[in-house]
Amino acid sequence: MHPDIMGEVIRQRNTERREQARKTSLARSLRKTLRQRSRTEGQDTFVVPPIPDYVDGTFRTTENAGSHAPAGRGAR
Repeated sequence: MHPDIMGEVIRQRNTERREQARKTSLARSLRKTLRQRSRTEGQDTFVVPPIPDYVDGTFRTTENAGSHAPAGRGAR
């Protein structure tokens, strides 16, 4: 076989092998990520505690939910 053709075939095979190795590595890391995600599925949930509406620590009820005045410059 001619040396130029042989060199081109070798370069093509090396490129194909590198591409296959990259795909294999990507698939492996994807499987690893999915395994980790399935193990910690219930642990990722973060529950925010309720924050009081008023300074004294109470919460707004339905009776006074609409009765608050918007913040502004006040009455004239």
